[in-house]
Amino acid sequence: MSLAERKRQLVRDELTEAALKLLAFQGFDKTTIDQITAAAGVSRRTFFRYFQSKEDVVIEFIGDLGHRLHTELAARPADEAPATAVRNVLTAFTEGFREHTEKSLCLTRLTLRTDALLGRYLERQVRWRADMTAELARRMGVDPGSDMRPALIVATAFGAFDTALTAWVAGEAADDLKTIVNHAFDLLDGGALAVRGRSAPGGAAAGA
Repeated sequence: MSLAERKRQLVRDELTEAALKLLAFQGFDKTTIDQITAAAGVSRRTFFRYFQSKEDVVIEFIGDLGHRLHTELAARPADEAPATAVRNVLTAFTEGFREHTEKSLCLTRLTLRTDALLGRYLERQVRWRADMTAELARRMGVDPGSDMRPALIVATAFGAFDTALTAWVAGEAADDLKTIVNHAFDLLDGGALAVRGRSAPGGAAAGA
């Protein structure tokens, strides 16, 4: 990085840190851009030079996720099963949460519990899933336009990951996210969701 680039990154980091502290303490709706700029010691004009809105402060923090996921999927061993490759990529991503647990929990809680942020996150995820589907189809040697398997594998994997993420937040990060994500994938791989019949009174399966 040049000196100018380092200065810009420093300002961006200071804005992000100030915003996250206020958002965690006050909540998303009660935190204003003026409060963020005052805490960071910069002007509103400077804020809008780096971010378009409050939402962007949080969402851009995970903005490079799509590129990272695509790159890591492309780097997986060629002989690895498609579903296993996607699982390993998403599981490896949790290492970043382990390194910065408190900040990651704050960001994730805000994202999942704030409608505006959740909408932006899901909007981004649509693109991430499309990129991973295209890469998975390339690895499988199929056309994603006529073969649904790559899209189904990616969609199912993200479903497991998001479910684990929600459980992690609900438990206030008492358990390691990687462990929860692996458990979610194990449930899928073990067919634990293929329940036969409805649960009858007393816990017995109907028709047993």
